[in-house]
Amino acid sequence: MESTESSYISSPEQPQKRSPPPPASPPSDSEEKPTYIRFLVSNAAAGSVIGKGGATITDFQSQSGARIQLSRNYEFFPGTSDRIIMISGGIDDALKAVELIIAKLLSEIPTEDGDDAEPRMRVRLVVPNSACGSIIGKGGSIIKSFIEESHAGIKISPLDTSFSGLTDRLVTLTGTLEEQMHAIDLILSKLTDDPHYSQTMHAPFSYAAAYNTMNHGLNGAGVKFQHNKDDITNSVTIGVADEHIGLVVGRGGRNIMEISQLDHRGPSVLLRT
Repeated sequence: MESTESSYISSPEQPQKRSPPPPASPPSDSEEKPTYIRFLVSNAAAGSVIGKGGATITDFQSQSGARIQLSRNYEFFPGTSDRIIMISGGIDDALKAVELIIAKLLSEIPTEDGDDAEPRMRVRLVVPNSACGSIIGKGGSIIKSFIEESHAGIKISPLDTSFSGLTDRLVTLTGTLEEQMHAIDLILSKLTDDPHYSQTMHAPFSYAAAYNTMNHGLNGAGVKFQHNKDDITNSVTIGVADEHIGLVVGRGGRNIMEISQLDHRGPSVLLRT
């Protein structure tokens, strides 16, 4: 999702002489490099980040100065049922946006009365496989130092070879918000200096279009569908309790019709008793 951009043109009443532009100053060492960060959120969490009429995501972009984008509601990270958030901008702006989003999601986690424990959630970063070496280090030295410094849990998943051509891995962070943000700061600062990482900045959701993957199931588990030039027919049988069948069908069959229209190929849904 993109923020609304406006351009303004000034037209003076009297013609004025244009002064030559000042010489461009060389970039300073303190100037932030443009970077990006991607992480996963559930469909429900994505709705919370967007807000009614896009109000929340617009506010987060305004507060942070970063650009926030989400994959479409049917574009999931392969092997999961989670959407992808991409945040781009300077490092400080990107970190601010990440913190706003995670804090928002943490605030919506239900807590029991009398429970003073700080709510927690795992954060799964999406990192190109080619750049993972820069945060692992020789013999795992860098990731160990990140864990010790941030006190967050950091785990890098192996590359999922069940999806041909997938080039991203997941970096899972656990801990308090402060610990996770410290870890993200360390990781993002390291990745920004990696040339392999910057090369992938302009193709955040390319695999979503390539796989056209639909994953449905509990806790992220699901069946993988991969479409190619050849027409392949897949059949999946799912058991549904009698008391829940009405939710699947919908009033007047509305839900079934919407499911059948999710894809232009028109998947068919057959109910059996």
